[in-house]
Amino acid sequence: MAEITASMVKELREKTDAPMMECKKALTEAGGDMDKAEEILRVKLGNKATKAATRVAAEGVVGMYMSADGKLGAMVEVNSETDFVAKNDEFIALSKGCAELVATKSPADVAALSALPMGEGTVESTRAALVGKIGENMSIRRFERIAAQGKLASYVHGGSKIGVMVDLTGGDEQLGKDLAMHIAASKPKALDSTGVPADLLDTERRIAIEKAREAGKPEAMLEKIAEGTVQKYLKDVTLLGQVFVKAEDGKQTIEQLLKAKNAKVNGFTLYIVGEGIEKKVTDFAAEVAEQAAAAAAAAAAKK
Repeated sequence: MAEITASMVKELREKTDAPMMECKKALTEAGGDMDKAEEILRVKLGNKATKAATRVAAEGVVGMYMSADGKLGAMVEVNSETDFVAKNDEFIALSKGCAELVATKSPADVAALSALPMGEGTVESTRAALVGKIGENMSIRRFERIAAQGKLASYVHGGSKIGVMVDLTGGDEQLGKDLAMHIAASKPKALDSTGVPADLLDTERRIAIEKAREAGKPEAMLEKIAEGTVQKYLKDVTLLGQVFVKAEDGKQTIEQLLKAKNAKVNGFTLYIVGEGIEKKVTDFAAEVAEQAAAAAAAAAAKK
């Protein structure tokens, strides 16, 4: 059996916010498999063990560009080390300039985008110069170019920490704005059930069966219970299945809203700054102590 180290327990606790002993028990049961251990905790503790999915650590902004006719758009995530730099005007201008280049030049990847002309040099030389000027590292993480079937609507939230573009056919400008705001708030994983990865559904089904089994439900009912859980999950994570955040009755789904407006969502793009990036946690007191010790040692060396 794999050795369960303190660092493994710490990592699982940071991902799930579960009690330390529960994390150790789950890792032991899972033979050291981190993903399996997280799944075990979800069976025991429910959705309290999904903290990692909503933890966004890295700083930066989502740069956006949209053509005047709403037919072409782009979103770019540019990361920085601190939120202070993410609010810098030149940093924001870099992100917006990159988004426009993505839309108009259609680069294949980040390397191709970095090589495109910008200002008196390239995107890369502009980024490097800004790093030198500010004294903090920054990087272009990802981008999406969107050629709309209908017309694009966009929304940014939280100082450009969340960016949304939605491709809408029919409806009106207000509907487009409402949908983009809903996506930013509810964070769907896909437009409908066909876009949800099969492994996510398998995980939900497996967890539902184990929870039902632990609750003493008859074996013959487990599959039916699991299917009900999966269907509820799909309503929660698909745009069309979600309840509209501005629904007056608290029940109208996005699918029902679109039908009432004679409109159709062709697709959407949602960027959350730092999503999936684990940020280095700094022990400020230890850092200060280390700097003070280094200064004292340097002073002693001069004597």
